[in-house]
Amino acid sequence: MEFIADLHLHSKYSRAVSPAMVLPEMAKWAAKKGINLLTASDFTHPLWFRTMKGELEESGDGIYKLKKGEQGVRFLLSTEISSIYKEGDKLRRIHNLLFAPSLEVVEKINKELIRRGCNLNADGRPIVGLSSKNLLELVLEIDKRIILIPCHIWTPHFGIYGSASGFDSIKESFGNLSNYIYGIETGISSDPWMNWQIPELDSRAILSFSDAHSLPKWEEKQQYLISIKL
Repeated sequence: MEFIADLHLHSKYSRAVSPAMVLPEMAKWAAKKGINLLTASDFTHPLWFRTMKGELEESGDGIYKLKKGEQGVRFLLSTEISSIYKEGDKLRRIHNLLFAPSLEVVEKINKELIRRGCNLNADGRPIVGLSSKNLLELVLEIDKRIILIPCHIWTPHFGIYGSASGFDSIKESFGNLSNYIYGIETGISSDPWMNWQIPELDSRAILSFSDAHSLPKWEEKQQYLISIKL
């Protein structure tokens, strides 16, 4: 089955995000733009997670729909996590997307992050002291179906290849867990053909999403066609 998908958005609980970024409004605007698969991002925030549990119901394996409202739009469960830590005598500031297969798995992720001292109440995109590799290791121990995708990889301060705080390769960042990185998000700073010049990206999916913080400025050019088997 084919979907027009945008899998990087933010809820009203993230900094500098419109208060209108709520699930029914996201779905309504997505339907106007012809998008039929969104991410219900920021699942680490306690209030947003409560909203997700109250407003979503499962409609397929790992895919959710609204209990009330726009029924043509489906949701995946994800969050963006900001890892800030020191490694190799350098301060690293890396953003990663997590995709979880169910609300039950999300609850396990949140509990484990809290157990490790992460303040999930502060922001919908929480800041954690875990390295990207340790974050991936943590979630894979919870459920092997969880997917981690490095965000906007060329952003200088928050991308895995960023000149200010990033790495020179996925292998350098994730070590022996590199094989679990199936794709990367480019943002709007490059295109697939540019990224395919990097050998380690040749075998990985090249993704680009809107990272939308408001609905009226949600750019149509950030719509991408992907295929998912249900």
